[in-house]
Amino acid sequence: MRVRPLPALASACAALVAVAPQAGAATTADRAPLATCRAFAVEVGAKADAQDRTVVRITVTNQARRTCVVDRLPTVSFGELDGPAQHVPAGESGPYRLGAGETAYATVRTVGAEGEVRRVGGVTVAGDPSHSGRTFSARELGAGRYVEVWEPVSSWWKGSARAADEAVGVG
Repeated sequence: MRVRPLPALASACAALVAVAPQAGAATTADRAPLATCRAFAVEVGAKADAQDRTVVRITVTNQARRTCVVDRLPTVSFGELDGPAQHVPAGESGPYRLGAGETAYATVRTVGAEGEVRRVGGVTVAGDPSHSGRTFSARELGAGRYVEVWEPVSSWWKGSARAADEAVGVG
């Protein structure tokens, strides 16, 4: 004996399938933007490379219990010099998601081209341009008495130190 669905039941099932969210589809709640990490909730770090003091590796760690975002372009400035490090590749600001306890990595090459090298006493790093950041002296970085700077470049925040190094041609 062959069973045939009732027409009304079949129509109701089809209607439910048509309006039900598809697997993996984003809902309105999924699209809500995450809050920018608060300055006190992130910890920034910086350390010069032991073999090449013109390479500084920086980090930002979300110390909060919730996911938040920083700008995908780290803010790196050098003493009293005008202008921050340029980003490789060039790009626009945008959110970089940091889960609770997660760390993002960026690599800065303080001397990006040959030229008239300047010397500064330290580097200021911020996870987001809305933060004032933390200043690291040349000695704290392990760079000696000063940091050499000329046309500095920085990677975007990356999920690993290796990816950050590769972005600026280190290693």
